Formats: sequence, structure tokens, C-alpha cells
Amino acid sequence: MIAYEELLAPVAGQVPDVLSLLGDHASLARRPAFRIEPADATTMPAYRRLRREVFVREQGLFNGTDRDERDDDPRTVVLVARSAEGAVLGGVRLGPATDGPDIGWWQGGRLAVGRAARGTSGVGPALVRAACAHAENAGVLRFEATVQRRNEPLFAHLGWHRVREVRTAGVPHALMRWPVNRVQDLVQATKTALGPLLTAGLPGDLGGAGFVGDDGAPVPGSDLVAACDAIVPSMVERDPDWAGWCSVLVNVNDLAAMGAEPVGLLDAIGARNSSHATRVLTGMRRAAQAYGGIPLLGGHTQLDVPAALSVTALGRTSRPIPGGGGRPGHKVRLTADLGGRWRPNYPGRQWDSTSHRRTPELRAMLGSAALAQPAAAKDVSMAGIAGTLGMLAEASGCAAVLDVADIPRPAAANVGDWLTCFPGFAMLTADEPGTAPPPAGPATSAECGRLVPGSGIRLRWPDGELTDAVTATVTGLGNA
Repeated sequence: MIAYEELLAPVAGQVPDVLSLLGDHASLARRPAFRIEPADATTMPAYRRLRREVFVREQGLFNGTDRDERDDDPRTVVLVARSAEGAVLGGVRLGPATDGPDIGWWQGGRLAVGRAARGTSGVGPALVRAACAHAENAGVLRFEATVQRRNEPLFAHLGWHRVREVRTAGVPHALMRWPVNRVQDLVQATKTALGPLLTAGLPGDLGGAGFVGDDGAPVPGSDLVAACDAIVPSMVERDPDWAGWCSVLVNVNDLAAMGAEPVGLLDAIGARNSSHATRVLTGMRRAAQAYGGIPLLGGHTQLDVPAALSVTALGRTSRPIPGGGGRPGHKVRLTADLGGRWRPNYPGRQWDSTSHRRTPELRAMLGSAALAQPAAAKDVSMAGIAGTLGMLAEASGCAAVLDVADIPRPAAANVGDWLTCFPGFAMLTADEPGTAPPPAGPATSAECGRLVPGSGIRLRWPDGELTDAVTATVTGLGNA
């Protein structure tokens, strides 16, 4: 995902920067400098006058005015291009395509550029690029625009895809879609290397037959389940107490997805000094106590080394739940704790729903999968909700469709962040349609998708449109 500031920095600079952004190498002498910024009370009237000049007087698309209900929606964003002297050269608007809660589906439109700034100035392309960056930073996963036929080549050159022909104001247009690859990029960064790496380096079935690529591994000849997770070293370095808490959290979630009751933890800690190691251990002990007094059985500690932390958890169950037990036709359910907030220093990436919970609440959530005994279950990991569903579907030998509007989500999280963050406690399950979920403490549970033949993950929107979130398998480990 391109950061808005990263894209706008060259646009806000002098002409050579703008030309570099747009790939135009013509003479610099006739290129005016301009910047792109959100419209304010000063520039909004100028943008609306420009729109009226273009769409009413020049093109005759509208009679009298081109204003519509989107202009009155407080969620609508307008970006304008201003010259070095402050004049509005062009503008574009964008915002949610549906009424009600913002579900991450936005539309762009009313792209207008003044006569003097058209052609070789680069204002139009820069406004389009800025709109795409703004939408992605707002967590949008579907961004579209209806484009006049004569402008379709420009949008295609900028990376947009044609969806189909539509009519706007009685004139043929093309519905164009900007490819938002946020989920796919996360999957590739966190999980895609696993299959080639692990299947080439280790013999046998990873996790055992029926549990390949699962959250935990049943120990042969026993009712034990073992799980192991490592915490990102940079997080251990800068936030050791929280890293210790999370090392317990992710492991007990792994056991919960298998339907196992936690019975003990082992840790391996690397730290620059004893004070740093103490802070990691303090976080671990707090979490172990909060989850009902899970014993810390021992482990290994090394000082005067770079920060590192991994924890192994042991649990018990006579009926481990596989991550790959789903089948086409099974309904997908998300059970998630929507309470809490973004963890300080991790906005949009880590949702802290656990550190404020009481032990009975935490235990009720952990035990929900064991009570339900679904056909398949996986706790949501660093691949996010969509990527983790991709792993469940892959292990089950199928694909999945996720209904965006039905996904339980905190009000403080936009759709893009919520589908790609680590959400504290969130469990994905697959089972026969209509299966009633057991109580899960403070967590919210809802059916929000379905397993289907094929591979990958598609998002289904309220208008029935499907867009790709993950185009193929996630890990390459294959069917469990």
C-alpha cells in the first residue's frame, strides 16, 4: 500500500518531481509547479465552479448543476491541485459508495481540470494517483470510478482495470477499478514462503496427517497438542512487556483453535541485559496469570544478545480440531472480541482486546471452539482475517468467499485495517450451514462467508460483486 504522504511528496514539489511521478520527460519550461491537498473552505467553492464549467457548460452532461447526494455526504473527500500562487487547477472527489457504515467500498468521481492546466501539466494523472493513495490509506479494499471513454486510456495507463461499460448522465462510460492488493501483499510477506521452505527442508507431514500447516501439532500416542510461536524481534526490543504478553496470547489462541486446554508453557528468551529479560518475563507472567494461571514450566534465557522470544505451549484434548477440515458448502464464521482499542504504537496493526479482560472472559473465548467442535478452525494470525481464512481454505482443499458487510468489526477499525491486522482474539471456523455457535464470552460471532471450490479468497460486496483478496493458495503447504 502506498502511503499518502509518500505519493504527495513528489507532487507537492517542483516540476521535475511531478514529471518523474508521471513519467513525462517533455520540456520543463512550460510545466507549472502544483501541489495536491484536501479542499478547505477557501478552495471548495473554486473546485465546484470548475466542475460546473467542465460538466455543465463544456460537456453538457448535466443541466444547471452537477451536484448530487455525494456532495452532501460528510464522508466525501475532495482533493484539489493548486498552483504555486494558490489557484485551483483541478480537483477530484471520493468517498464511500454506500449509505450507512463505511464497508471499504469507495467511488471516485467528478475529476475536473481547468483548461489552462490540461494536457501536459500532469494535473489530472496526479489527482488520480493521489485519490488512489488516499483511498488505500483510509482502508478501502474496493475503489472504482466511472470514466468517460476518452479518458479510459489514461486510467488504464495509471494501472486501473476496466470492469464493464455503464451509462452515466445518459452517456457511455467505463466502470474502472483500481487494484487494491493489500491482503495479497500481506500474505506474500508473511506466509507464501512457507510451503517451498518447509516441504523442501523437513521430512514427513508437518503437523501429522490431517493437520498439515495447522496451528498446533497433536503429539503422537497422547492427548497432547504442542504449539510454538516466535515474536518479531523488533517488538521484543522496543516493547518487551507487551511482547511477553503476546507470546502467551498467540500460543493459547493456537491451542484454542485446536480445541485444546492449555497446561503449560516453555520459553526461550534472548535479551541485551537482565533488566530487558525481566520485562519480557513480567509480561509473560501477567498473561499466564490472566489466562487462569497457566504454569511457566521453564525454558532458556541468554543475555548480551539481540532481542528474541519464542514460546512453546502444551495443551490437552482428546478431539483436536483440524484447520483443514472444511469442505465446499460449509459456512465460515468469525468469532472475535471487538472490545478494546488499537495498541499504542501499533495503530492499524494490533488490536488489543485482551489486556483489559478478566480471566473468566478470556477462558470463555478460549473454550468456544472446543464447545462448538466445528469441522475446521484457525485462530487469526499475522496474515489477518482474510489471509488466515485463505490458510483454512487451502488446508481444506478449496477456496472461500468472504461477505464484507457481514464481518464483525469494531467501530474504531476500518475494513482494510481490520482484515489485515492482528486482532487479539479472533477465530475462524467452518461448519455445516445453520450450526448454532456456543457462547463465547464477550466475543461477537457471525456467519460471514462460505467455502467454495477452487483456490484463493474473494470478497463479496452488497451489490453482489466479487473482488479478489488472495488470488491463489496462501502457504503452498497444500491440502491437510
